[in-house]
Amino acid sequence: MTKTELNITGMTCDHCKLGVTNALKSVPGVTDAQVDLKSGKAVVEGEVEAQQLLNAVAEEGYSAQVANQ
Repeated sequence: MTKTELNITGMTCDHCKLGVTNALKSVPGVTDAQVDLKSGKAVVEGEVEAQQLLNAVAEEGYSAQVANQ
């Protein structure tokens, strides 16, 4: 199982966190997504291309980039 860590900017509340979590979980191949509002980080598990995750976050109205591994 592959884990991808993302840095997400623009989240300010639990509603934001929920939106990003749902967007990430809706990407085909994702088995789990944990989003932390305070740190602005997300850890996504599954066999999925990072760009698909970035696109899902962007469609929700936030910015994301893959964290340095």
